[in-house]
Amino acid sequence: MQTRKLGNSDLYLTPLGLGTWAIGGGGWVGGWGPQDDNESIATIHHALDLGINWIDTAPYYGRGHSEEIVGQAMAGRRDKVIIATKCGMIWDPGISKFEKRLEADSVRREVEISLQRLNTDFIDLYQIHMPAASDKETEEGWQVIGDLIREGKVRYGGVSNFSVAQHRRMQAIRPITSSQPSYNMIMRGDETELLPYCAVNDIGVIVARPVLGGLLTGEFTKEVAAHLPDDDWRKWRSWFQDPELSASLALVEGLRPIARQKGITLAQLVIAWILRRPEATGVIVGARHPSEIEEDVGACNIRFSTEELVEIDRLVEQREQTLKQAPT
Repeated sequence: MQTRKLGNSDLYLTPLGLGTWAIGGGGWVGGWGPQDDNESIATIHHALDLGINWIDTAPYYGRGHSEEIVGQAMAGRRDKVIIATKCGMIWDPGISKFEKRLEADSVRREVEISLQRLNTDFIDLYQIHMPAASDKETEEGWQVIGDLIREGKVRYGGVSNFSVAQHRRMQAIRPITSSQPSYNMIMRGDETELLPYCAVNDIGVIVARPVLGGLLTGEFTKEVAAHLPDDDWRKWRSWFQDPELSASLALVEGLRPIARQKGITLAQLVIAWILRRPEATGVIVGARHPSEIEEDVGACNIRFSTEELVEIDRLVEQREQTLKQAPT
């Protein structure tokens, strides 16, 4: 796979990176249900064998379990992989409640624990997972990441789920290397401001939720939604409940003829649609089984005609109009 330079760094990322949220497993507030650790490690190894050169994880995923699995899978391969993880989402093991915290001492504790779990001496990209409740605390966390870079524990710093205004505040302290927004055919709000802002300021964009928890893959149905386990975060989100679910599934059905004509899967189509954006350095694709990541890799060299993009826009707009007319 070809690589793309990440913002102001010397990191060159493949168009796809492996996301490890689901690898964190179930039994916690943001889980995806049960997951076999051996299957997770096999998925990571297969991703690397296919040429993917970066992995995105976080302590939030499985309350540290995802980082532990990544650390195990990286044994003997650390020099071949760019590791991105995050800070700022803290939980109390007694009540499994997450809090956004970015005080200096908290960030320093987090990075040390992440280094241990990942079995590494440094983190290539350290991201603030979510801004804290106050700008002052968020800025404090960002300043500490700068200190960690100077100390050699972190190579570059990034942000995740930040508004343009919050980007500006961080940029005033030190340059941002990467931004991680949620962006897909349903979540297009960042096209207006955030993506152009990142392009102008040499901030790499690594896109999260490209298929929105599997909703846009063509494999998700109302029956699947109805049988999600209670410890799967999707069970409780509006995207996976009517009226949004029906409107999104109608969008997926509208996309099928385009995918069929191109000889690709729906997952490949929606990922390639994101990669068409010049601002996108890479897309985070989650996978729980080796076969899933193999399918996603096929999205890297897909191109769209003007007519296809116009039709996709029409289908997306149709979904939005349907929801506007839906009973509240």
